[in-house]
This record gives sequence, structure tokens and C-alpha cells, in this order.
Amino acid sequence: MNTQSNSFQALEKNDENFRNSVGTMDETGKRKWVYPRKPKGKFTNYRNYTSFFLLALFFVLPFVKINHNPFLLLNVIDRKFFIFGQPFYLQDFFILALGAVTSVIFVMLFTVVFGRIFCGWLCPQTIFMESVFRKIEYLIEGDRNKQIKLDRQEWNSEKIRKRLLKWSVFVLISVVITNFMFMYIVGYEEVFRIISQGPAENPFKFIAMVAFTLIFYFVFTWLREQVCTLVCPYGRLQGVLIDKNTINVYYDFKRGENRSKWRNNEDRKTAGKGDCIDCNQCVIVCPTGIDIRNGQQLECVNCTACIDACDQVMEKVGLPKGLIRYATEAEIENQEKFTFTSRMKATAIFLFLLIGFLGFLMYDRGSMEAKFIKPAGSTFFVKNGKITNTFIYTLLNKSNENKTLTIKVLNPENAEIQYFGNEKIILKGDQILKGNINISFPEKEIKFSKQNMTIGVFDEKGNLVDSFDTIFEGPFQLVL
Repeated sequence: MNTQSNSFQALEKNDENFRNSVGTMDETGKRKWVYPRKPKGKFTNYRNYTSFFLLALFFVLPFVKINHNPFLLLNVIDRKFFIFGQPFYLQDFFILALGAVTSVIFVMLFTVVFGRIFCGWLCPQTIFMESVFRKIEYLIEGDRNKQIKLDRQEWNSEKIRKRLLKWSVFVLISVVITNFMFMYIVGYEEVFRIISQGPAENPFKFIAMVAFTLIFYFVFTWLREQVCTLVCPYGRLQGVLIDKNTINVYYDFKRGENRSKWRNNEDRKTAGKGDCIDCNQCVIVCPTGIDIRNGQQLECVNCTACIDACDQVMEKVGLPKGLIRYATEAEIENQEKFTFTSRMKATAIFLFLLIGFLGFLMYDRGSMEAKFIKPAGSTFFVKNGKITNTFIYTLLNKSNENKTLTIKVLNPENAEIQYFGNEKIILKGDQILKGNINISFPEKEIKFSKQNMTIGVFDEKGNLVDSFDTIFEGPFQLVL
């Protein structure tokens, strides 16, 4: 135990300001740079596996295609949207809007039950910061103590070399991230084309890429945890969503207090001391610089680094793990075993229903859409005892299959259709086609100046794939 006690004292001595290193601001409001120690442990490993999987998805998905369509493309500029390989058009905007609303509700309800787990495990800011940029920083500058020493020393050859190397690598990674981000907007083919042509051929696109590269570099080199603590609205939103039954990373104050330094061969329980040995390892590993022992805080992103650090210390001194753990505030206060409450179960069911509803909307949006609109300012004409209207049709094939289509008037009957082209309309997958048709009725069939009419579109098998309700115009008739 003497060796363990000496190691704790050495950690305190090496970090002379760790007592005041809570949060990212000092007493005057000036920012304090956070030097988190490299975390190790079970939860850190799980988070690494999750981050590596999500990073692999980020760098692979732009090249994945389903039926020759990109897996995910959000081209706002050209109004082209592909989700899971399925094309979405402006006509499907309501589905995307409902999807956005559903996502917001999902995040809110998820936060009510599971707290800020998204921030620590799935947020792109956390993943890139902790699993890419921070790891490179550890590799070049070393762990916490070496970074503090390097930051405080004069600008000698060692400091210049390490800083230039780190900043250069950060710029390179920011360039890569920016290019992959643009692949989700314009597609990887367009990004490669822009790169091959050079900035002279695409000055505005090049400027946009440089701007986003600088933003990424600024965020991950300097802004860092300030994104989570000051910029991100979700971090502020969680303050009104979390209650005593929300799962979060908590310090068990009933077990840990009164905290006191570790002494060999001491009966801490008899001495009225808690299990917390006040080693401050939970503070040292925190990427936002907070002390989890002060209770739940908005700056906490639930990254679990403090859990792993505390568990390691508890294991060394022979005390039970879990002094810091995933728990609810009610569980800590009542010292009861965690159970899923009725509210949590109901919320989980509702979340699954929301996901199912959104999936149904995406599945039921139809593979074909047709519109028949009269040209602006047009009216009818009468010839050979027939009344004729001209319509401009727009056919949208939302599927990836080619279709052979025909147009028929469903109501009223006895209509004649004149095509300006082939009667069989061939529509390729993911194609929008426009054309004109004339629709005629015998004069005796049209009894109103504006007659309701339904036009249907049929595939090669004779199945109705879509219909459109419109108005057929005729001469005014005075009915006595």
C-alpha cells in the first residue's frame, strides 16, 4: 500500500493546480486549458469500439450505392436527396419534415430516460475530438503531464517541432473530413472531379472547402470542449429534460462522503470516512474539466472517463467499484438498486412507435407520382362536336426500375386522349418526364363549365400506379 499511496501523492505534486482545475473557467472568467489524462478501462474500450465503427461508416458510406443510387446524399444545392438509396424529392418534403420532427422528439425522450449518453458516445464532435484529434495529440506531445510541461516551457526546438507537427497533422485531417463531408452533399464523383480540376476551375467550391477546413481546424485545435459547454444547444436543453429518474453518470455521495486521503491500515468506516480517497483522478481525466463529485452538471457529456478512473483507484485500494457509475439521482439518494420504471418503459415503447411510424411513411410514399396541370391562360376549344382541354403532365418515377406507362381518364367516361408523341410512355428509374396531352369529350357529356375529372396512370401490367384529380373546362350553360 505504501507504493500506491506514494503514487497518489506524486500525481498531486505533478499537478499543482488540480484543486482549482474544475471547469474551463477560472475565478475571473478567463478560460483555463483542459489537459485530460488518457483514460483507460472497460467503458473507454467500449467507447473506442463504438467510435471506430462510426468513423468507418463515415468514411465508407459515401462510396456505397444501392441500385446505382448513393446510400446517403443530401444535395441541397441541386435538390437531390437520397436516403438508404431511395430518392426523395420536393414532393416528399413532408416526410423529411416529419422525420426531422420525429428525430427531435426521439432525442428529447431519449434524453429524459438515458440522459446525455448521445454526447459521450455518438456525437460527431466527441468522436472526432476524443478518438482522432486527442489520440494524435497524445501520440505527438504525450499524456497530461508532458502536455502541461510542453505548454509551460519556452519556445525551443522541441516545442516548435512538436507543435508544428501536431498542427500540420490537424490541418491534414481537417482537409480529409471536409472532403468527405462534401461527398455527402455532392457525391464522391463530384468531389474527385473538383480535386482533379484544381481550384482555378472551381474557385467558389474551393473557397467553400477551405472555409470549412478552417472551421474544423479551429474547432478541434482551439475551441474543443467549449463546443459542448457553450455552443451546443443540446447541452443546455438537457437541463430542463433531466430529472431524478434520468440515467446519468453520478458520483455516489452517500458512499463516498466524507471524502478523505487514503491511509494504510485505516478502518475508514469506523473513522467516519467515505470510500472517496480524494485522489482527484476523476477530475484529471475529464475532457471538460469538471468535478463529477459536485453533482450533475451541464458540462458533463457522460463520456465515462471518470468511471474508469475511479474504478481503477478503487481496485488498487481494495474498495468496491462503482463509486462513480451510471445511475439515477433517486437511486443514489435512496441507495436502491436501479430498475426500469413504468415511465421509462412507456417512453421506450413510444420511441419504437415513432421509429415505426417514420419507417411506414418512407415505405408508403409510393413509387410513382403524376400531375396534370392546365397551361397558364389556356382554356377549351370545340371542334367536330368535341370539347378539348390541353394538359401538361409531369411523371416522377421514384423507383429504380424503368416503367412503361399509359394514361387513361377514370372519370367521367368516354374520354379521348391525344398524345404528342408515343402513346406508351417509357420512364426510366429516378426520372422526371414532362409532356402534353389533349383530352376530349363529346359536347353532350360536359354539362358544367368546370367538370371534375380524374386521370389515372397505369403500368405495363395494367395496374393503377397513381391518379390525379383536376378540372375539365367547357362552355358555360345556363340551366333553367
